[in-house]
Amino acid sequence: MSKLQQVQTRSFKLIMAIQLLFALLLFMFSIDLLTFSLARLNNEVARDIFTATFNPFVGLFIGLLMTALFQSSSMVTAMVVAVVASGNLSLQQAVPLIMGANIGTTLTSTLVSFTFIMKKSGFKKALAAGVLHDFFNIFTAVILFPLEYYFGFLSNTAELLTSAFFTSAAIVEGDYVYNVLFTRPATIWVYDFIGQALITLTIGIILVFLTIKILSDTVLKTFLSPNFKNISEHVFGAPWRTFMYGTVFTAAVQSSTVTTSLVVPAVATRKISLEKVFPFIIGANVGTTITAVVAAIYKTEAAISIAIVHILFNLMGTLIFLPFPALRNLPLRLAVYFGQKSTKRRFLSLAYILLTFFVIPFLLIYFNRKEDVRPLEAKTEVKKEIRMRGPLSGLKAVEGHLKSQPKF
Repeated sequence: MSKLQQVQTRSFKLIMAIQLLFALLLFMFSIDLLTFSLARLNNEVARDIFTATFNPFVGLFIGLLMTALFQSSSMVTAMVVAVVASGNLSLQQAVPLIMGANIGTTLTSTLVSFTFIMKKSGFKKALAAGVLHDFFNIFTAVILFPLEYYFGFLSNTAELLTSAFFTSAAIVEGDYVYNVLFTRPATIWVYDFIGQALITLTIGIILVFLTIKILSDTVLKTFLSPNFKNISEHVFGAPWRTFMYGTVFTAAVQSSTVTTSLVVPAVATRKISLEKVFPFIIGANVGTTITAVVAAIYKTEAAISIAIVHILFNLMGTLIFLPFPALRNLPLRLAVYFGQKSTKRRFLSLAYILLTFFVIPFLLIYFNRKEDVRPLEAKTEVKKEIRMRGPLSGLKAVEGHLKSQPKF
């Protein structure tokens, strides 16, 4: 290779590295701007929604819907912590919200796949990669939700770990500060400069879709580089090594949305197979909880318990699917099947997003908003009676309290 070609190759690598870094920073900034402005606009409304129901099934979809709107599971988790810490919601009632938040945060990676909608083969693979994260969290919720509903598996384990590892002296009562992207100073400056939450929100939405396109194109060019093959063989080699890379990278950028969105173009261009990407996505799920746990240490007891619930949910999903190829293939095959069907009937992909993340959650919340409202004191009295007299009397107490509630 001539010296001129070497210089050109180095220049190309430098330009691509700068372009990729800029696109990544812009993507993270746009997500943070959307999250921040939406929080300022609807923070109190969201907290009211969280306390509007004690039905765990509806709670699951509330968490899903709010995270799909806020585009940040960390933001929703922070709101849940605030409501639990105020005494308006118990930890048991908060667990379904956390499960729903884990599903809702996968929306962005699915939207990234739509940048390949005009390319039939690319769209099929991109959509499969996008919905794979959805299906993994949905499968995990399907397994763990009944365990929580009937046995309080996650909430009881979290309370046990909180009491075992954190003494009352180490817990400082105060506001819970959830993990934020390091672009937050720039976000605050832009918000203060504009001064209107609605305008900032609109700019944030436009920027998210614009940067998704920029990031996808930039990552695509990077994957076409001959050097990417060596990197991908190392990162996406053994499943457990891939899992660790996904965990560490996501903990570093503090957003599973960013991590999972990066691998969609790689699968679409056939640079990495869907099977090799899956452990990376599972690792991203675990990585996104680490910063939340660190932020929760020495904060409120509610913050610590919910942070533990968050990491337990993702860790249990990892232990269920990652070690066992037969189980790991279930969401994989479903994602591939959905990608194939959506290529033939492209309206299915749009219908899936609208129904899963918005229509079904909204309808369930709307039609259950009255029937499921119960004063917290009533639930507390029921729990006390269950402890004192046993489960059978507790069931009678539940019936008594429900009958005594005013009809709406």
